[in-house]
Amino acid sequence: MLNDLKSAFARNATTLLPDAVGAAALVVMLAVALHLPGLL
Repeated sequence: MLNDLKSAFARNATTLLPDAVGAAALVVMLAVALHLPGLL
């Protein structure tokens, strides 16, 4: 299983950073959306 993970990371190394940035953006948007009713 560890070899499978290593090979998956090796194949997708070029898209790993943009995917992480996109996931972080989604988390930030979710946090803002959840806190928005309390701010208004």
